[in-house]
Amino acid sequence: MLRPGLLCCALLLRLGLCRGHWARPRNVLLLLADDGGFESGTYNNSAIQTPHMDALARRSLTFRNAFTSVSSCSPSRASLLTGLPQHQNGMYGLHQDVHHFNSFDGVQSLPLLLSQAGIRTVLLSAGIIGKKHVGPEAVYPFDFAHTEENDSVLQVGRNITRMKLLVRKFLQMQDDRSFFLYMAFHDPHRCGHSQPQYGPFCEKFGNGEPGMGWIPDWTPQTYHPQDVLVPYFVPDTPAARADLAAQYTTIGRMDQGIGLVLQELQGAGVLNNTLVIFTSDNGIPFPSGRTNLYWPGIAEPLLVSSPEHRQRWGQTSHPPSWTGSLCPTPATPSLARRPCSSQAAPSYPRWRLSPPGSLCSAARAIMRSLWPTPCALCSMGTSTSCTTCTSRCPSPWTRISTSRPPSRTS
Repeated sequence: MLRPGLLCCALLLRLGLCRGHWARPRNVLLLLADDGGFESGTYNNSAIQTPHMDALARRSLTFRNAFTSVSSCSPSRASLLTGLPQHQNGMYGLHQDVHHFNSFDGVQSLPLLLSQAGIRTVLLSAGIIGKKHVGPEAVYPFDFAHTEENDSVLQVGRNITRMKLLVRKFLQMQDDRSFFLYMAFHDPHRCGHSQPQYGPFCEKFGNGEPGMGWIPDWTPQTYHPQDVLVPYFVPDTPAARADLAAQYTTIGRMDQGIGLVLQELQGAGVLNNTLVIFTSDNGIPFPSGRTNLYWPGIAEPLLVSSPEHRQRWGQTSHPPSWTGSLCPTPATPSLARRPCSSQAAPSYPRWRLSPPGSLCSAARAIMRSLWPTPCALCSMGTSTSCTTCTSRCPSPWTRISTSRPPSRTS
């Protein structure tokens, strides 16, 4: 299962809380799908065209057994951004409207800690049902925010031309600090309940037809229901096939959006200094999927592209068995307390889950995913401090499990 705290560990290591070890800024781009699944060529779906995700996979380590912490949008996103499971960060349910769940006021999230460390943070949308979907604002502050809280979620989460321009605006800011760019697409979430005029998955939004608007950078791809691949957990009915065909179209829009974002980073000259991560918040919105604890509800795609570990590009990771035996601390505050950081240590006593040193074990373990032969320091285990180990070994990522490699399309 996902060890949420290790995400924060990975990003802090990459962005450089111990920045003295790297001469140039190191950045992180997190690409998050909304109810995304395994509908891509990377995960053996030959019925859909996803050239940009496939290209990203060719320069990534592809994880075959990645899992979310909880199969629901707000709790999953809160776990990603706090390093705490939902019952500890307070986001027990959905954030928007009558649900109104929020993280506890004292929780220190990833953007908050990065800001304290002098690292730029940016959120370009975290859309689900028109919401950024985590709160309160004081717990999740971003330096540059364009979300449904100050714009239309369709515009900042599905209009890939608008998203591209916002990325460009952010990158053109005169600032030489490292950045964490969180691109949370609203695709391929359903929208028939809220904007039925655009189709069940908003697949008509921006396609140029009368009343649908036009997204200049999007070339819509339409699919015939008879051509889709029906997952084994979805009933093979005409209605399900029609829904899958609509879902494929919105996945194609997100795929093209991913290409645009990476193109902007390339044009700004920062792509080769940026760790790129693609994943999703929970399973697809079909039977046994989202909100369920079955495999289709919690299994997620995960691509990790590290420009500093090109030897891992194009490879596949079937995760090691260490995850079940680890109980990591909330890694962000724990790492910030380490002597390698020049920042003041935040007070975080209420959520410390395990004794000092467990973070070292967790970090050493997941580093092996990106580095086939761990460096000697990480292999030493007990005799090397976490500070030394993490400052010299490759940056890790987390969504890892030990479950079997499942069938993606049948």
